Amino acid sequence: MPERAALYRSLEEARGRFAPSSVTIGTFDGVHRGHAELLRRLRGRGGKPSVVTFDPHPTSVVAPHRAPRLMSTLERRVELMAGRGIEQVLAIPFDREFSLLAPEEFARLVLVEAAGAVLVAVGDNFRFGHKQAGDTELLRRLGERLGFAVEVVPGVVWRGRPVSSSEVRRAVESGEVGLAARLLERPYSLEGVVVSGHGVGSRSTVPTLNLATSCEVLPARGVYVTRVRDLDAGRVWPSVTNVGFRPTFSGDALTIESFVLSGYSEPAPARIAVDFLRRLRDERKFASPEELKTQILRDAGRAVKFHRRIARLS
Repeated sequence: MPERAALYRSLEEARGRFAPSSVTIGTFDGVHRGHAELLRRLRGRGGKPSVVTFDPHPTSVVAPHRAPRLMSTLERRVELMAGRGIEQVLAIPFDREFSLLAPEEFARLVLVEAAGAVLVAVGDNFRFGHKQAGDTELLRRLGERLGFAVEVVPGVVWRGRPVSSSEVRRAVESGEVGLAARLLERPYSLEGVVVSGHGVGSRSTVPTLNLATSCEVLPARGVYVTRVRDLDAGRVWPSVTNVGFRPTFSGDALTIESFVLSGYSEPAPARIAVDFLRRLRDERKFASPEELKTQILRDAGRAVKFHRRIARLS
């Protein structure tokens, strides 16, 4: 697998450098197991395994009121796709002008002239072009005329549940992080920088790493078994994380606070990812910091048992 996929940020930049490609098209937010099946179909098909995606999300331009909250940045999507064997990504700047392209123009400008596609693999619900006028049948006809093969891949179903980015978002935002991990084929993660808290935890309960993240999709308020990863030094620690408003201390802003179960050696991490493994309980208000500390240690004990069980199975 390539360590890093080449990223092209315009049709002009890709033209003459992207071809020949075996390509799929979409937003790929989260890069879940359904996306993985599409990406798998691109390998060994006569062109470089490639993705055409959009930045920003097309819905944020054509119907901002319906735009989904995103689970991953463009850079994170590219990283995840590289882990699935993708060698290059064309991220088209999506604007009003681009949204007006007819399906035939899209195929010619994007798939032929910029991407040099020999194969285009898409899901069975794929639509493209102005007002989503193009479908898979039109794509097949255009492929015959313009010189690329088309493969339509059925949607992936996991235990009777269609896999989609919207379903992953729903699972995360309802606190079902175990289900989200199965749909993603990896734990749902939040990435960002470590920021100073209010100092209350270190004085009254337990010290925590406080995460500031730009991620738009957050787990439901509550306490979770997690894993903290130092993004700069590669260190990994088992942890328990609270997502919420710190009601015991009358907090008024959402915080993401992780208690590292084994402690960590200096220096403290500057950038971390928090992997959400299992939900333990709802967030609730305690009568005193002492009662909260007792509960945190109880949560930590359950988290330690969970991590030990995972270690035995791995």
